[in-house]
Parts: sequence; C-alpha cells; structure tokens
Amino acid sequence: MDGKSLHTLEFDKILNILAGYASFSAGEELARSLQPTTDPWEAEQWQTETAEARLLLDTHTSVTIGGTKDVRPACDNADRGFTLPAEDLLDIRSTIIAARNLKRVLLKAADEFPRLAAIAELIEECPGLVTAVSQTIDDRGEVLDSASPKLAKIRSEMRVVHGRIQDKLQKLLNSSQNQYLQEPIITMRSGRYVVPLRADAKGRIKGIVHDQSGTGATLWVEPLHTVELNNEFRSLQIREQDEINRVLKELSAKVAAQSDSIRRVVERLAELDLIFARARYAAMLDGVQPAFVAWREFEMPRPPKHANERKKWTPPPPNLHPGSTIWIKGARHPLLPPDEVVPIDLTVPEDVFTVLITGPNTGGKTVSLKTMGLMALMAQSGMQLPAVEARLTLFDNVFADIGDEQSIEQSLSTFSAHITNIVRILERVDDRSLVLLDELGSGTDPAEGAALAQAIISYLRDKGATSFIATHYPELKFYADQRPGATNASLTFDIDTLSPTYEMMIGIPGKSNAFAIARRLGLDETALDEAMRLNGAGSNEAEALLDSIYDLREKIAAEEAAARLALRQIEEEKDTLARRLEQIEEERAQILAAARAEAQERIAAVEAELRRARRQIRDAQSLNKLKKVSKDVAQLEEVTAVTLTPPKPKTPSRKKPDLQVGDRVRIKTLNTDGEIVSLGKKDALVVVGRAQMRVKLPDLVFKSRPAAAEPEVEHVSRAASPGLELDIRGRRVEEGLAEIESFLDRAYLSQMPWVRIIHGKGTGRLRTAVRKALKQNPHVATWEEGKDGEGGAGVTVVKFAD
Repeated sequence: MDGKSLHTLEFDKILNILAGYASFSAGEELARSLQPTTDPWEAEQWQTETAEARLLLDTHTSVTIGGTKDVRPACDNADRGFTLPAEDLLDIRSTIIAARNLKRVLLKAADEFPRLAAIAELIEECPGLVTAVSQTIDDRGEVLDSASPKLAKIRSEMRVVHGRIQDKLQKLLNSSQNQYLQEPIITMRSGRYVVPLRADAKGRIKGIVHDQSGTGATLWVEPLHTVELNNEFRSLQIREQDEINRVLKELSAKVAAQSDSIRRVVERLAELDLIFARARYAAMLDGVQPAFVAWREFEMPRPPKHANERKKWTPPPPNLHPGSTIWIKGARHPLLPPDEVVPIDLTVPEDVFTVLITGPNTGGKTVSLKTMGLMALMAQSGMQLPAVEARLTLFDNVFADIGDEQSIEQSLSTFSAHITNIVRILERVDDRSLVLLDELGSGTDPAEGAALAQAIISYLRDKGATSFIATHYPELKFYADQRPGATNASLTFDIDTLSPTYEMMIGIPGKSNAFAIARRLGLDETALDEAMRLNGAGSNEAEALLDSIYDLREKIAAEEAAARLALRQIEEEKDTLARRLEQIEEERAQILAAARAEAQERIAAVEAELRRARRQIRDAQSLNKLKKVSKDVAQLEEVTAVTLTPPKPKTPSRKKPDLQVGDRVRIKTLNTDGEIVSLGKKDALVVVGRAQMRVKLPDLVFKSRPAAAEPEVEHVSRAASPGLELDIRGRRVEEGLAEIESFLDRAYLSQMPWVRIIHGKGTGRLRTAVRKALKQNPHVATWEEGKDGEGGAGVTVVKFAD
C-alpha cells in the first residue's frame, strides 16, 4: 500500500486507536504495524477471526490475556548468559500461565470458534518452567528458603545472628544508657544495625559512628559489643546473595533452553491480542463484517455469425470497467464523534467505477473521500466497518491526494504540490487501484484547471482505476453524464439554514446554490434577475430541473421512511404476539404441572390410607372389627375411583350366575379370592386363607365353580407369590424398610414358609435396621443369618409363623 496515501487518509490514527484496545505491549506493537492485505484468503481469515473474537468476548466475559508480558527481551538476555532478575522470571511464569489458560478455553470451545482455536493450538507448553519458578520465587519476587538447602541453612543462621543482635541492642535501649540516645530505636546504616546517639553524648556509648543526621544532632553508632555479630551478619548476607545469584542463574539457564518456545508463545499471544483488540474496536464502533466480492469479468462483444452482418458490424468501444464493487450503506467516519457524524451511503451502481462529487465548500466532500478510503483500508486490515452493510472488492493499492500540501521549503504552491502528488499516483495506478482526489484542478485558472481535471479523469478511466473525485467545476458534471462508467454525486445543502447536511446522493449532480443563498440573504431582486439573465436560460432551466429532481427524491425518501416505520411496527407487533404466545404456553405448562402435582399428592394420600387399612385387616382380632375395616376400605376405594378414574362409557352387563356353596369368588373390598362355605339371603360365609368372614353378596364376584363329578374339597386361596428373594442393596434405610414390609405382607398372604432378604454387608447399618424391623413384624417367627452358600452376613433368612 502507498504509505503517503495511508498517512493522508489518517490510517495511522486508526491504528493508534486500535493499539489502545490491546492488552500488552507486543499486541500494541502488532496493531501499530498492521498493514492492509491484498490477499483475498488472508482478508477473509482476518475478518472471520475478528467476528469470532467479538462473539467470544460477548459470550465468555472471563476470557482474557491478563498477566501476559512481552518477555522476548528477557529471553534474549538469557540466551546471552545473563542472570535474569526475579521480576523477569515472574513475568515469564505469568505469561506461560496466561497462555495455558487461554489455550484451554479456546480449545474447549473449538466447535464454536474454530479459527481462534487453531491459533491457540500453536501455543507451546514450555514444560517445567512454571513449576521451577514457583518453587524458587514467591509472588513478591523474593527467592524462597526452599530454593536450595544451602540457602535455607544460611537464612537459618542469619535469623539466629539477627536475634542475638536485636537482644543486645534491646538490652542497651532498656539500660540506663538510653538517656544518651536521641530516641529508643534500632535501625540500619550501611548494612549494619545502629542506634541514634545524641551528638552531645558522643563517647558515652563506645562504638563505631556510621552516619550522622543532616543537622549533626544525631550520630548513628554501632555499639562495640555488636560489631562481631554485625560482621557475622554481614558475611551471611553476602553468602545469601551469592546463593541467590546461583539459584537465579540456574533458572535463567532453564529459560535459555526454552527461549525459542517462549518467544513463539509471546508471538501467538500477540496475534490473539491483536484479534481481540479488533473485536473490542468493532464493538465500540458498532461495526459490521464486510463481505468481500470477487472482481467481475465482462465478456467481450462477439461479431455476428453471418458474413453480410459481420461486414456491417462495428465493434463497440471497449468496456473500461475493472469489475470493482463498492456498496456501503450508512458509512460513518471512524475518527469523528459517533453522536455527531452523519452516515453516508457509498452505494455505487455496478456499471459505475468513476464518481465525480460536487457540492459547496465545507459540505463534506473531503470527509466523504476519507471515509471511502478508510472503509477499504479497515476492511482489508481485518477490522469491522462502522456501517449498516458493506460489500466491496479488495484493492491492490489505495491512492489519495487530499488537503493543502503546499511546501515553502520546496517552493511549491498548492497547485504545484497537488500536481506533484498526482504525477506520482498516475505513474503507479492500475485497474486494481482505488483513487481519491480532492479539489482536482483547483489553485489555477478555472478554464485551464477544468481542462486539466478532465484529462486526468480520462487517464484514470483508461487505466481502469476506481475513482472518487471531488471538484467545483460545472464542466465535469456534463463529463460524467457523457462517459460510460462515470456518474455524478452531490452533497446536499439546506437553503433554510444556509448549512450543509453532509448527505451524499450518488447519481445526481450538485446544484449551484448561489442565487438561492443571495435571495435568502436579501439581495435585490433586480440584481438577481440580471444575474440570472447573464447566466443564460439553459443554466437556469438545468437548475430548475435539478430542483424538481431533488423534490422528487425527498418525496421518495419520505415514502421509504414511512414504509420502514410501518414494517418496524409490524415486526414489533409480531414479536409482541410471539412473546405473549410463549407466556401462554408457559402458563399452560405451569397449570398442568400444578394439576399433576395435586393429583399425585391425592393419589399418594389415598394409597397411604389403603396400606394402613390393609394392615388393620391383617391385625384384626375380631370379625366385627374386620367388617368395619372392610367397609372403610370399600369407601376409600370408591373415593379413589371417583378421584383418579375418568368416567367410562356404560357397557351392557352380562347376567351373573347365581352363587352356590363351593363357588370361588373375588371379594372386591379386599381384592382377594375365597370360597363360599355358607350362603344366606343377603350375605355369605367366605373362607380366605385361615380366616372366615361374612361378606355381602354385592361385594362378591363369581370366579369359578368346581365340576360336579369332583368330590368336594376345601380350597384355600393364595395371593400371588412375590418370589423367594428381595434385594435391597444400594437402598437407603427408609426405602429398604418400606420395601421389606410390603414384601413380607405379600409373602405371608401367599403362605410361603420362608424368604431371603439380601441387604449386603457394607457398613452393617442397613443389616441392623432390617433385623430390628423383623423383630417387630407379627408375621415373622424367626430369622437367621444366611449360610456360606447363601451369602453369609449379607443375607437374612426369614421364617413365617404358622
């Protein structure tokens, strides 16, 4: 890219803002040196990385490169054999830890952020360094006692000597000699412990003077009886520092052994930091990801196939269009305050590649040109664009000549400076270039300037360069209408406020506002009429036609705005209805859940009552109590049927056979079978197991009748067998006991002689609870531990009472 043009477009300011979003110096360095790419694959990759990073930072707010430092200079020093200070080693450790953490997060989310994960996968581990530094240096940068046995021994001796020095000096402070001290404190001078002696008491305490105060009123004296101890302490300090240097040198050698890996880690982190900086900048700009469009190719016109037609055929002029695409809706200049900048539409028709912009001074022509240039440069640098929608091609170069570049030192006027820069541009321009020229041909005679401007524009068209050119010359308006691939554009002006609106309209030339402004400011109508007459009827008609075009455009814009408003209202109503539907579905689900919960509670309560009633039946000692309980059970079952069973359609009942003695029947209230042994008018005596009971005839359901030829025998109904074993291993005590109680009831009613309960050995808590419950069960006669072949202590064999 052309460096001078990048500076003219203030791309360096964009990079400085981008660097401000980086997390450490290596990322800032990459941001400031970022250059737009011309490789389509690389441009797409950069945009994908920025989009992934923006989504990552929005959804994973804890992701950071915090703690990372640019430790490459420290690695260079380690390679040269220098001993690294503890601070550098801690920076290396924190950088490796930050890299590991970031790599772990990105690889875990590789499906969602594949491009970032691919970069993170290149981060090397640098094994052993983090542990080595952590075991040697604490977070304050101090070498630990555990760094080496020798260092631990030296520091232990230092603590002993230090304690002895403090004891001796403390005794001095507490003695009668403290009257000669300026104040009772112990301090250090030149690495030795001293006390502050008043200057007028010099000689009262024998010792060595190491320093004195600025006023000379205080002498810092080392008492003679601590000199040997201070000497010993100082010697230990020197030995300590030597050992620390040796330990740090060993660590530095380990860093040097992995210095290349550490540098690559920093480079990968800097690359990710740059990507995250682009994402943060995009979020601040509320940017959009641009879509890159390939350069279009146009077919050459073919001559007719018939010979006669081919003779008459004249080849059309060659199509100079390079195949570029620029379609940017709502583009905002990224360096202007977001709340002040006016968005512009840089929506160039597909058959246009030369745009001539006209409009008043301070109307926004220069800002529009810079906006166009920055949109292309930012897109090709991986940055999202401050716009609503963006589609454009990749340009190999961007050239710009904008602003006053006169040079006193080089004796160049404004015109000469512009022409010098344009000459340089024309020497390098091609059909893959974007050219931005401001006030082309200005600074000289208007007639010559207009002619020169037309010639330069024609040269750029012949080269196939995509161009945006701002001018004041009215001749260029007609030039754009008469050349294929060229179009006019204008920046509007508000006559009422006499100020520009900064809105660009591509396809409509700018109109002169001189007469309108003069009339608005109160110029005499006679003078205005004379000026309009001198200007010519044709020019006045053209201005009137432009006025009608502007009015039509405003009307269309108003209708489009109304249509967008109506569409937005429809979308809002749609969203409101969708949210209401979701609320209704949630309320419906809550009502159903509440109904199910209430039904389950009622079912559980009824089932609990039934279980209690059945236990009362088994424990009944008299026939009257049994009848009462049977009646209660019947009422509970009726309630259960009403509560839980939906009404069924009535079916025609079949005629029941008359009951006889010996018939097998089902007792509905007890849900068990028995045999009729005596039959009355309203009830019958029924044998159930070992018990006999009187049951009303309506509560009996005929099951079967023995054959007439068979002799009469006594039938005893048995409940269905629950099986010989119950396995409650893994159950909680309460759950296991509930299952045992139900199992024993069913086994007893089915007249089983014994059963096995498998509870496992474990801690013995479940076994103890089971055997305690067996002692309290009325159906259980005895129980014993299982034999070796039956499971031993993990099984209890239960025998029922006769």
